[in-house]
Amino acid sequence: MNPPPATPATYEQTRRKTFLVVLVAALGYFVDIYDLILFAIVRVESLIDIGVAQDDLLSPGVLLLNMQMGGMLVGGILWGVLGDRRGRLSVLFGSIAMYSIANIANGFVNSVEAYAAWRFVAGVGLAGELGAGVTLVSEVMSKETRGYGAMIISAVGILGAVVGALVGDFFTWRTAYFVGGGMGVALLILRIGVAESGMFEQVRQQTVSRGDFFMLFRTAERRMRYLAVILIGVPIWYVVGILVTFAPEFGRALGMDELPVAGQAIMFCYIGLSLGSLLTGTLSQVWRTRTKVVRASMTASAVLVVVYFLVGGLSLRFFYAVCFALGVANGYWAVFVLMASELFGTNIRATAATTTPNFVRGSVVVVTLAFQFAATYLGIRGSAALVGAIAIIVAFVALGRLEDTYGKDLDYVEE
Repeated sequence: MNPPPATPATYEQTRRKTFLVVLVAALGYFVDIYDLILFAIVRVESLIDIGVAQDDLLSPGVLLLNMQMGGMLVGGILWGVLGDRRGRLSVLFGSIAMYSIANIANGFVNSVEAYAAWRFVAGVGLAGELGAGVTLVSEVMSKETRGYGAMIISAVGILGAVVGALVGDFFTWRTAYFVGGGMGVALLILRIGVAESGMFEQVRQQTVSRGDFFMLFRTAERRMRYLAVILIGVPIWYVVGILVTFAPEFGRALGMDELPVAGQAIMFCYIGLSLGSLLTGTLSQVWRTRTKVVRASMTASAVLVVVYFLVGGLSLRFFYAVCFALGVANGYWAVFVLMASELFGTNIRATAATTTPNFVRGSVVVVTLAFQFAATYLGIRGSAALVGAIAIIVAFVALGRLEDTYGKDLDYVEE
């Protein structure tokens, strides 16, 4: 039996529902990235203000970062499972509520222990928003247009890094955290009118296993699919976590007279990432392919990494330009997360889409450890170049194992 034809009223309702879903998911990711970048910017100021000596900043700083990343790894699994069991919408707003509360609490801390505890809570909250948002958008939009939804989420969200850098520079660290928490609370008001995915509601009525994290590993083909999609995202965080974050150290190694500032390098990179999200998202729709766009982006990134090491130190302005260009080239983050949602059935889609980006973020720990180890033998430039080459080559191999998901029908379940 064919469905009744859409009337202007039903079309308008569908359009409004889609608009609200994309808007809330995009703004939620905006606050998500704001918080991630804000911590990096106010780390030193905040630790000194709560009584940590300037010469002892490294150890508590590492502790806070590890607590945040640990929270994100735990939260990735937690929210992913809940997204497939309880619904995408509950995870979207639950994660926003959690990291908003943690942000506000961060503004009140007066000890390293309290700071670390709330960074862990913030990490758990931050882990859920992107995967839930992209999953919800991919299921409420048509298979021909859902790429635009993911593109908007990523492009708007990544601009949160720029705002985080500006707020962190112009306000005290406590006020900056309050701003982040306030934005999250305001965003929760927008939940009025946002509806759950109809695709998920249909699966909820079926007697099928939902939100089983270990289902991702039950067959060799599914394990390969899951690992491959994670690996194609690692080069993005190699660039952000190594080349951009440690910009002052690389500037010194490149022999620059005026060293780059990490905050400025991060800001230029994230502006590039936002523009890159718009570019890759549009190309994936126009070219009607995901894998070719990711391959082109990774190729451009590989070329720019070579430029970074060979001539990146020509001048401070040129160095920042390379950071911006690296951001543009690695703007396929939105396409990558969308692929993660499109590669798996509705009963484990949120689990896959939520855990994947958080495991990629967590890969920074492995990448930085490898970088530190190799630096003992190869120096900072040689070590970073080797680690980057391995990450990029592995990503190309992994991409070759994945199907192109453009236009794929998502109304199916994994057995």
